[in-house]
Amino acid sequence: MREPTENAWFQPDRIYRPGGRTVIERRSLLERMAVAAPVISPARYDAAIFDLDGVVTDTASMHAAAWRRLFDDYLASRPDRAGENRLPFTDEDYRRYVDGRSRYDGVRVFLASRRITEDPPAVQALGDRKDEYFRESVKQHGVRVFDGTVVLLRSLRAAGIRVAIISASRNCVEVLKAASLDDMFEVRVDGVVAGELGLPGKPDPAVFLEAARRLQVTPNRAVVVEDALAGVAAGRRGGFGLVIGVDRTGHPDELRAAGADLVVQDLAEVKLTGVAAAEPGKIEP
Repeated sequence: MREPTENAWFQPDRIYRPGGRTVIERRSLLERMAVAAPVISPARYDAAIFDLDGVVTDTASMHAAAWRRLFDDYLASRPDRAGENRLPFTDEDYRRYVDGRSRYDGVRVFLASRRITEDPPAVQALGDRKDEYFRESVKQHGVRVFDGTVVLLRSLRAAGIRVAIISASRNCVEVLKAASLDDMFEVRVDGVVAGELGLPGKPDPAVFLEAARRLQVTPNRAVVVEDALAGVAAGRRGGFGLVIGVDRTGHPDELRAAGADLVVQDLAEVKLTGVAAAEPGKIEP
């Protein structure tokens, strides 16, 4: 069977297993309707895997600003005759081509969208420059945490549901420390771990599957929580039991099209059945 194309992850009726060679039909409409309410049941799920940027911490906006600074400078400096290659980097560019991907993949995919090709050293140099911009921003402004996410994390832990953090970023540890959340998660699979293991980036589900493996749970017994289109698609392709899309930018339909079962504006909307919700500060990490 033909391997899925770059845009194949926008097909919400199918699941692509690792490597993309086995395709199975998604759950039926009735099964999807059964999870229409923003509820997680401890009887149904053993673990939840959270993306970092934009889900746990408000660092997605900092990444977007760093990418915009990088690409606006780069595009303005190009001697292209075609004007479209010099148009500024947009929020739509960030959501569609960069968000959720490793920085080098982000560079390649965005440049390809503008029909620009750079050699590997140039791609790496651009990605490293973006990382410098992001680190400068964290050092200058610190890291803001989404309170609704922290309350949900504490409720999950109190209910015996294991939690993991994933990120395409190599700065995950530093960001978690800055947010005082470095002891919250049992498992971490970030850009450093993915690089060591040679794991492909999103929308491939490899990082989520590795997190599930380390949590010792099967994907169908785990929840994926993502805000990026590529991340939602990865959760769907990995066959996870529930994929929650967090929409902080006003584009819920895009998350649903990528494969989210539920879309919420904030994780304070998500409740646990049969378990009292934790209050901020009530349960120590």
